Amino acid sequence: MYAVVGCTECANMWLLSDPDRSETATCSRCGRRHQTKKLRRFFETEDRDAARQARAALLAKKHGDSEAFSQVAHVSELDRQVEQSGVDDREYLEGFGLDADEVFDAGERAERGRASSSGATDRLTAIKNAIRAGDRPTEDEIVATATENGVPEDKARDLLEKLRRRGEVSESGGRYRLL
Repeated sequence: MYAVVGCTECANMWLLSDPDRSETATCSRCGRRHQTKKLRRFFETEDRDAARQARAALLAKKHGDSEAFSQVAHVSELDRQVEQSGVDDREYLEGFGLDADEVFDAGERAERGRASSSGATDRLTAIKNAIRAGDRPTEDEIVATATENGVPEDKARDLLEKLRRRGEVSESGGRYRLL
C-alpha cells in the first residue's frame, strides 16, 4: 500500500509505503516527524507507479501547471525514457579514455579493503549485536561481548555512548536496549 501524504509544516508531499503499519513518518524536506495516523492522505493505492503519478499530478495542480502536466507522459514512461537516454558507466569512462575494467577492479579492491578493516560500521554492528544478545545488558556486558568480537574496550564504550546520544539506544537503571 502506498499513500501520498503531506507535511503540515512545509506542505511537502511524499510517498509513504505501508502507511497503516508505520507509526511515524518524517518529512523529507523539513525533517518534521509526524504521527502517520494524523497525516492527510491525498491518494492511496497498491501500485507505486500510480501513487507517483498521483503525487506528480497533485504537485502540478498546486503550482498551477495541470494543463502542462496533462501533456507529459506517465512517470513510469518517463523513467523508461531516462534509462534509455543516458550512457552507462562503461561508455562514460571509455569516452574519457579510461580503461573501464581497471576502474571497476580498483573500486572492488577499495570496497574489499574497506570491509576488511575493522571500520566504524563493523564496530557499530558489533555493539548493536552485543545489545541484542543480552536481556537488557549492562554497559560492562555489552563491552565484554564487543571486545570478544574485536572491538577495543575504549572504542566500545565510546560507540555505546554515541548510540545513546543519537537515540538509537536507551539506558535505564544501567541497562541498555536498542530502540
